[in-house]
Amino acid sequence: MPSADLLHFEEARPMLLGLAYRILGSRADAEDAVQDTFLKWQAADREAIDTPHAWLTTACTRRCLDLLGSAHRARVEYVGAWLPEPIPTAVVSDAERSMQLADSLSTAFLLLLERLSPKERAAYLLHEIFDTSYAEIAAMLEIKEPACRKLVSRARSNLQTAEERHTPPLERQQALLEAFRLAITEGATARLANLLSAEVRLSADGGGKVPTLLEPLHGKSTVLDFLASRLSHYWANYEWREADINGGCGFVMCREGNVVATVTFGYDRSGQAMDIFIVRNPDKLARLTS
Repeated sequence: MPSADLLHFEEARPMLLGLAYRILGSRADAEDAVQDTFLKWQAADREAIDTPHAWLTTACTRRCLDLLGSAHRARVEYVGAWLPEPIPTAVVSDAERSMQLADSLSTAFLLLLERLSPKERAAYLLHEIFDTSYAEIAAMLEIKEPACRKLVSRARSNLQTAEERHTPPLERQQALLEAFRLAITEGATARLANLLSAEVRLSADGGGKVPTLLEPLHGKSTVLDFLASRLSHYWANYEWREADINGGCGFVMCREGNVVATVTFGYDRSGQAMDIFIVRNPDKLARLTS
């Protein structure tokens, strides 16, 4: 492959991977979609392609929609709660852009996307997060532009009517991390209680491969009791590594050097923690271990 054509792909790769991950909720599936896009790019008549970036985005989006169908079937049969695969994220220099990208990577936001149809999800992400025009999206999805506008409008409406989510300032997130750690390692729950919403929900994803909750826990007192009296029995002696995960502050939990869990949080507009997400499925932790 000529170096110029390879450069086109390498320049587009970060965006393609970000788009694919948001559509699929799985880093492994996203990497597969991007690799399939590269193979298709290799085989294409590249001299006939006027805008490589648009071509690559189209190919990747369509591949993601294909994969999403089989992924949905797998999630219907999933044991316990399904959560997106956690990924480490870096800080973006532009503060406003960084916040937008952080919000669109959060576990809470990715779960909200599950409410949308595949085409709604793709159209919304392309337009709202990746600044793609309606005309370009319509061509990618092989629909008319008015239909594309309706997809984005319907997706926006569905997401706006859902519980409002927010990424609070770094100091607030770090305060929650410390309070969460104290609740488990020392059984001291007072600080954490002040940072949790009354309707807080704790969800855990073990994928049927490790012991964990099969149903979410609801309510502050129930969650605090679980953390201080049950989870502390297993986690008190783990190694706690603070990390930037899915655009927010979280923990990577290790035992004897192996990653055994991640913890991330979802917040309401007041900065109270509305969700605690624990991923223990070893398949979803493999990339953090490696």
